[in-house]
Amino acid sequence: MNKKVSAAGLRMAYAYLDSNPGKNIPKLMKWVDKFDTNDVFLSQRNAVREVIEDKENVWYKYIMSMWGDLDAGVRKSVFNNFFLNSSLIGWDREEELRKRYDCNVPWAILFDPTSACNLKCTGCWAADYGNKLNLSYETMDSIIEQGKDMGVYLYVLSGGEPLVRKGDVIRLCEKHSDCSFVAFTNGTLIDEKFADDMLRVKNFYPAISVEGFEEETDFRRGKGTYQAVVRAMEILKRKKLLFGASCCYTSKNTETIGSEAYIDDLIAKGAKFVWFFTYMPIGVDAVPELMVSAEQREYMYRQVRGFRQTKPIFMLDFWNDGEFVGGCIAGGRRYLHINAGGDIEPCAFIHYADCNIHNMTLLEALQSPLFMQYHKNQPFNENMLRPCPLLDNPGRLSNMVDLSGAKSTDFVCPEDAHELSAKCENAAERWAVTADRLWRESKGCDGCSACRKDTGEKKESMPSAV
Repeated sequence: MNKKVSAAGLRMAYAYLDSNPGKNIPKLMKWVDKFDTNDVFLSQRNAVREVIEDKENVWYKYIMSMWGDLDAGVRKSVFNNFFLNSSLIGWDREEELRKRYDCNVPWAILFDPTSACNLKCTGCWAADYGNKLNLSYETMDSIIEQGKDMGVYLYVLSGGEPLVRKGDVIRLCEKHSDCSFVAFTNGTLIDEKFADDMLRVKNFYPAISVEGFEEETDFRRGKGTYQAVVRAMEILKRKKLLFGASCCYTSKNTETIGSEAYIDDLIAKGAKFVWFFTYMPIGVDAVPELMVSAEQREYMYRQVRGFRQTKPIFMLDFWNDGEFVGGCIAGGRRYLHINAGGDIEPCAFIHYADCNIHNMTLLEALQSPLFMQYHKNQPFNENMLRPCPLLDNPGRLSNMVDLSGAKSTDFVCPEDAHELSAKCENAAERWAVTADRLWRESKGCDGCSACRKDTGEKKESMPSAV
């Protein structure tokens, strides 16, 4: 794309779209078709075309809301940084490196600016870390520079609480104005000034962690947290900034998180996306009782798929969407995680590593023993509704850790991979029965051998978000 279209041409194309989106979006699709010469994004293009040709479609209404609800500069940033840089330009570079080095190369990089947090949430592995570790600005800048060399333009921040480092976060957004930055944040540190900084840089999009309504959120995060979140969302909506929600569903709040009333409330508050996670028993202070039952996980599976047809909000389910991305996306297959100590981990929920960003490049880390174990073993199950080597397939993670020689990266109390896997065995066993039934339903068959063979094929498609 960079070789074929000048910067002026891109600006003209977007200006054309922006001047009259209802009229010009269909016309612009012909422009997209022209430059996707190898039909890499054929299925995505067809899906978009189906949506924009039906003005009653919930996704058409969602797209058009971007012109009424978002600041024009923020909207342009999403177009340039996410759709062009990350999803089109960067993908070819990533594919080139995957083939050259025969290893995983991520589409997004998640890193923790700090282990510090201003809250102490029940069952959170970071609750006792305190202000122990921080990635320097120079290290974070280097991560992004290395990532862009590989074609990565999407960066996700977590922690700890990443907004403890507000100044450095905004500084990174300013320097890397061609990238998109998403942050998993508790939202309590978002104020008028920070929102103004967001409006200035335009490429920072918070995913605010919330556990449901006030009772559920304050149960895990502390009294007053929900009201602080409500205030943050009000500020962001008023300033026409792009934001979403990050929701961890547990045994205590699943029925609330997955309810129509809750989703409608997020939409009313201005959230444009919601990212669902299920509780993982990570760390010595984990609360296994918060793990969901198979019935609750199935409830979320069905609710999310139903809402996608009726609610104007973009939804992702980290585990239950495995069927759309070919199983586990960790280990650099689509993303990796770098903690506040610099350890390069396969996943935010897999606290084991055999390399560190302070003494190894990202490309070297992707060829390390642990990451190559992921590369060789993905997918971890023929049933893509059982994608995770920890939560869904106990023994797969501990085996890879043993073979690679990786060590626990827990800052407080290192956790043996076998002991961690044991905490997931009962849940995995119960979910296997449900997941196999759901997988057969999704395939429209009775589980014959031909279907099982088909589900085992590796899929190298773009993330469903694209």
